[in-house]
Order: sequence, then structure tokens, then C-alpha cells
Amino acid sequence: MSISLQPVDFASVRFTGGFWSERLRVNRRVSVPLVYRRLQETGRIGAFNLDWRPGREPVPHHFWDSDVYKWVEAASYVLAERSNPSLAARLQELAGRIAAAQQPDGYLNVYYTVVEPKLRWTNLMRSHELYTAGHFFEAAVAYHRATGDSRLLEAAQRFADLIGRVFGPGPEQRPGYDGHPEVELALVGLYRATGRRRYLELARFFLEERGRPPHFWDRERRERNDPAEPEPVPYERLQAHRPLLEQTEAVGHAVRAVYLYSGLADLAAETGDRRYRRTLDRLWESVALRKLYLTGGIGALAVGEQFSGDYHLPNETAYAETCASIGLIFWARRLLDLDCDRRYAEVMEAALYNGALSGVSLDGRRFFYVNPLASEGRHHRQEFFGCACCPPNLLRLLASLGRYFYSAAEDELCVHLYGAGAARLEISGVRLRFVQETDYPWEGRVGLEISPERPVRFRLRLRVPEWCRNWSLSINGTSLSGRLSRGYLLLDRTWRPGDRLALDLEMKPELVHAHPAVGTAAGCAALRRGPLVYCLEGVDNPGLPSIFIDSARSFRPVRVESGPLKGLVLLKGRGWRASRAGWEKRLYSDRAPKLEPAPVIAVPYFVWDNRAAGPMRVWLPRPPAGS
Repeated sequence: MSISLQPVDFASVRFTGGFWSERLRVNRRVSVPLVYRRLQETGRIGAFNLDWRPGREPVPHHFWDSDVYKWVEAASYVLAERSNPSLAARLQELAGRIAAAQQPDGYLNVYYTVVEPKLRWTNLMRSHELYTAGHFFEAAVAYHRATGDSRLLEAAQRFADLIGRVFGPGPEQRPGYDGHPEVELALVGLYRATGRRRYLELARFFLEERGRPPHFWDRERRERNDPAEPEPVPYERLQAHRPLLEQTEAVGHAVRAVYLYSGLADLAAETGDRRYRRTLDRLWESVALRKLYLTGGIGALAVGEQFSGDYHLPNETAYAETCASIGLIFWARRLLDLDCDRRYAEVMEAALYNGALSGVSLDGRRFFYVNPLASEGRHHRQEFFGCACCPPNLLRLLASLGRYFYSAAEDELCVHLYGAGAARLEISGVRLRFVQETDYPWEGRVGLEISPERPVRFRLRLRVPEWCRNWSLSINGTSLSGRLSRGYLLLDRTWRPGDRLALDLEMKPELVHAHPAVGTAAGCAALRRGPLVYCLEGVDNPGLPSIFIDSARSFRPVRVESGPLKGLVLLKGRGWRASRAGWEKRLYSDRAPKLEPAPVIAVPYFVWDNRAAGPMRVWLPRPPAGS
């Protein structure tokens, strides 16, 4: 497929009801202002005044800036979608404060301006200077897009130009790159916003220089010559153990990895370089086929927040950082525009509904940093974190959600995700409105209406999810078989105002099994319905650690009518519980416990820990043979 696909502008997509309308309302009205207050209370916003002096607390941290920039980006997306005078005023004030903190040469980083100004650009492996710069570039583009105010965009260009003078292949430049990738994808975004190709070439330099011998970080360490410096982080943990185009396996810090791969996908889209595509294909298979949780989480290990070995996916100790699922969504979305293939949309959807959305409570006030697949009841969301990357990252994902639903080209529209709402776009020079009427993800019936200003011929691609065993499609009441191409129904016809399609995706509860090499899921199964992974919580299932399930046939979707889960769809069915009869005075026995029927209630994984504390399980044991 052509690489000319582009995301439909998120501001052109409105969610008019149902699942996502409510989640975005909470994000807009609760989470966005709440995180701003947390940024104020912790000193992150005030730090841009540059009035810190030794001895004062709190001391600005070297990547505090990025938390503020992500909030600016999220707030800008909210503002681009709908008018909000109070938010606009707050954003304008903060933009002025950030712009005023920029140094005369274009440099912008609070920590290295007021705390350790002599250490600028001396420790890229740990400093996050380019990482925070990247988030600034993304915030600046979003702010300009929302308000038309060019202050931050101009400041971003001055900073990017400074970086381009300092780093590069020239004899007076430094051949360096950041320990935390992010600036690469941000530079491509800055190039797209300004048309200045030097930003694209700088992104290419950072991506291709990474891991190339002789290693830049070795040189940096020799230049610092600090005997008290700790041992360097293993370069494999930072995706710098070898040149990126030679890497074959996803290793190291999971968030850094998917930000790096997203930058490479952006570069592949802009250049058409097949070397980039081959690298992306290898790394995608490494993640999607061997290192991915059912929930769309990645990064199994708490140590280094990193990928583990193939098929090592522990449950209770799973790290699965919220930011990692968000980064995976970024990456999958970019790959969809390179190649409209269902395998990318499946992972994007799983991560969106499960691994990322679990990162915020239903009321929008508490957040998960880590997302395990099992808990004994001691893991809970928090109001904020010392390392606060996840809350504002989730804010900006949700505020720009519309960009993940559709891709468009000159004569083509691809529908990746389903949700009640409407999109306005232009195909083949004709403006059209595309409406979805659906209760997805609770139900699989999707009504679609296409209303071009005049008849127009184009290709429409509708994703049929991999979990859907049976589907039906009709156009204006006439059944149509359709042709599947890489998991998408391909409809090539002349569309007329008022054309209506009905897509019915069978959505039954099912048991999912893991690859035999995933030892932590051996003898177990998980419940899934549609894109949602379900889990069991102790509050609904007494004696949860000893509950077994052997079939999904008894499970039925049930809409909750009241309480904290009102409006959500649970799964109610039957399982088995190990009886404690006869074990009153025993710890061990040569006889297996008897199994007794037990009612089972499963909730969507993203809503666990919104009620009473207690154990939680995604993977549930199957009954022993012969029981």
C-alpha cells in the first residue's frame, strides 16, 4: 500500500455519545485541571520562573519540564476541539512563562539553567535534555495549532536550531544522542509543522547515529573524568548497544524503545527508506509475537522498566507502565499509515482499551504507573507520582483520541476503530461527513452514514477485528459479502449523500490462551469480549485465588444499572471454587480439594481497583483434569 495515508485530524472527529464521550468528558473536566494543580503544587510550573536558589526546596528535577510540556500539549488538544476561555487563559499564561525561560542562545531546560548550568550537554545518557526538548517541540506545535499563537513554535525552532548547531556529523559538532529517545519523533513533527527540512535531517542523524561505534557516551564519560560517577547504564537498556538499523530484538526500557521506534516510523513515512521498514518489521514481531501482554502492556521488568526475554510475561510483578502502552499506541498508529494492516490496529486497540485506559480511575482523579495482571490487593492508583510522566501522557493521548480512528488518502478512507461520533474530512476533493452510531465496545453493531457534498468514488476500508468470528455488512439495506484485505473490508464504489452501512461484528465472551512458552499463563485462560480483556476482583468473587473457569459459554454480558460501575458491561457466568471442607486442620493433603460450582463476575480490566481493595486476576486456572 502507498505510504500516503495520513491520520484524520483529531479536531475533525467528535465523539457524540457512548463509551468515549464519557471518558473524554472526565479527561477534559477532571483530569486536565487536576494535573495542572499537581504540577503547580509540586513546583514544576513555578520552576519556569528561574528563581530557584541553592538551599531552596523543591530542587527542580532534570526532566520536570517534560511533565509541564505534556500538559500544555493535552490542554492545547482540548482547546482545539472546543472553546474554553478559562483553559485558554491558563494556557496562554503558561506559554508566556515557558517562552520567557528560554535563554538568549535558544536553550530551554530549567534544571540546566538554574541548578547545574555548567553541565549543559555533558551527560546525554542521563540528562534527558533532548528528551525534554522533544516534548517541548510537540507542545509548541499543538499550542500553535490550537491558538494560532506562534510564541512557543518560534521558541521551539530557536531551540531546535541550537541543537542542530551542537549535534551532527560536522567537525565542530558532537555526534551524540539522548539516553531517552523522544526528540526524534518530535523533530519530524516540527518539520511537518514548519516545512524546515533541517529538522527532518536532524531526526535522521539522531536515529542513525545511535549505537554507532565508537560510542559517543564512552567519549562523554572520558571527558567528564569524574571518579565519583556511577557505572554507566548498560547500553542495551537504552537501545544503544548497536546501530538501530542492525537491531533485531526489542530490548531495554520499554517506553524509550517505542518512542524510538515511533521516530523511525515517522522517518520511514517521510523518506520511503526500505531499510527503516525492514527494521520496523523485525522489531514489531519481537514485541507483538513474544513480549506483549494480552492487555497491550509492554515492559515486564520493574528493574530498568524494561522488556524481559521472549515469552517472559509475569503477572503480579508485571511492570507494564502506562506510558509504555501509550507509546505502543503511538508506534502502532504510525505503522498503520505505512501499511493498513489489521495486525497493527489490533495491538493499538488492545493497548488503548486495556493497558493505557487502566492508567486512570473512572473518576479521573487517580492514576496507575504500573499495570500488573494480578494483585493481592495492595496495588492502587495514586493521585500523582514523583516521576509524573504517566498522568499528563495519558491526558494528551485521550485529548487527541480522534486521530487514532481514521486514516485518509486522496481517494481512500480507512476506519481503524469504532465509536459513536462523527468525522469531517475531504476525499478526492469532496468534503464529507462520516458518522458512526454504535455502543461499541459494549456491542458489536456499528451503523455508518456517509454524506459527501456530492457523489464521489473512493475506497473505504473497515476493520474486521481479529476477535470477531462472524460478521455481516449491508449497504442501504442490501447485504454485501465484501472482500477482506489485510483484515479490512474493502469497498470501492461511488458514494452518495445519505449512504448507510450496517456492520455487525459478533461479540461473544471467549477464553483466550497464551503461547505454551508463557509459563506464567500455563494451565490458565483469560476472559475477553470484543476489544476488552476482563478480570476477576475479590470484591465480586469471594475466595478468588481458588476460582477456576473451564468455559466461556455460561458467561453473559450484563449492563450495570447503578453504583460506581454504572453503564459498564460486566460478564456474569459460572466457574468452580475449591472447597475448603475438610481442610480446617490441614495445610497439606494427598487429596486434591473438591470443586464446587461458583458464580463468577468479571469486570473490564481497565476498571479494576475502582471499588474496594482486594485481589485481582486476569489469568484464571482451568479445572484439573478429571475434576
